[in-house]
Amino acid sequence: MSIAEVTGFVAATLTTLSFYPQAYKIIKTRDTESISLVMYSIINVGLILWFAYGLMVGDKPIIFANAFTLIASLTILFLKIKKKK
Repeated sequence: MSIAEVTGFVAATLTTLSFYPQAYKIIKTRDTESISLVMYSIINVGLILWFAYGLMVGDKPIIFANAFTLIASLTILFLKIKKKK
């Protein structure tokens, strides 16, 4: 594994982990009032596109980061939408 790929995986891990405390808190409290529906909608579209791009170019750190970030971010978005109804 090259230094560039190691750097990519470290960056991917850190950015991915950043979503999980928020997801955990929202799952635990069910409080989504203070988060933006528009922001989470936009970020999820971006994550899907980054994931697709990673698959197209075969970039493992991009695939890894966006797949796992998408899980947390979609969880937050779905809970926000569910709470709004």
